[in-house]
Amino acid sequence: MEDYLIKATAFDGKVRAYSLVATNMVNEAVRRQGTWPTASAALGRTMMAGTMMAMMLKGDSKLTIKVEGKGPIGAIIVDANTAGETRGYVSNPQTHFDLNQHGKLDVARAVGTDGYLSVVKDLGLKENFTGSVPLVSGEIGEDFTYYFASSEQTPSSVGVGVLVNPDNSILAAGGFIIQLMPGADDAIVDQIEKRLSSIPPISKLVEAGMPPEEILQALLGDDNVKLLDKLPITFACRCSKERVENAIISLGKKEIRAMIEEDGGAETRCHFCNETYNISKEELEALYEQSK
Repeated sequence: MEDYLIKATAFDGKVRAYSLVATNMVNEAVRRQGTWPTASAALGRTMMAGTMMAMMLKGDSKLTIKVEGKGPIGAIIVDANTAGETRGYVSNPQTHFDLNQHGKLDVARAVGTDGYLSVVKDLGLKENFTGSVPLVSGEIGEDFTYYFASSEQTPSSVGVGVLVNPDNSILAAGGFIIQLMPGADDAIVDQIEKRLSSIPPISKLVEAGMPPEEILQALLGDDNVKLLDKLPITFACRCSKERVENAIISLGKKEIRAMIEEDGGAETRCHFCNETYNISKEELEALYEQSK
């Protein structure tokens, strides 16, 4: 199944909803990071939440998410933008534990709960919007649900799930965000809560081949959903050799000269995509001249 995201409303505009299938996107991140299953689930869940949140923004906006619960996985960092491009990494990708008491990957143990979920939104203004909340479970979905309620005062339900194959590739990855708008009454809330409690986990729905449109219909009712937009999503990294060279120029003449004389070149690796960039001594000499 192709990766894409659906925007929709429901109950005559009183509910806003997003759903995505992101198996390929998460699999590409996992492949590049070399993550083990529990780390893969934590990274994938955060990437999907970030992708949906970015689609709530307008124009060429983007956001950065940091989840840091002082668990063995370390920090989870995710960048996403309104073009459907998302990238992410974890500090300690080789993190894995036995299944928890519910028979699921123990993401909470890997992430930890003694920390924060932070979101920085770059809306193209002079200052970025920053929101931060304590982690409530380390399971990611519940933590984003709390973030929306606490930081953005929007009652929401966030579901994100990842299934991992025995060879560590991704079998299925998908998610949803349902948000109550002004005017949503108790009857709507009760109907949504009843459906949420009765359907299988989101990752199982994706594994069964259910596309984002049908996921929202299962969550909200066929007759209640009004589909607004279908958008492609993908893993994408914005690193390049040119960006690396510009960063080196910004270090100044003294630092570049030291790199030339002491190291005879430079090598750097992107945290997000693991791409390695080598800058030769001759290229450093040229960058030195440009920095004057």
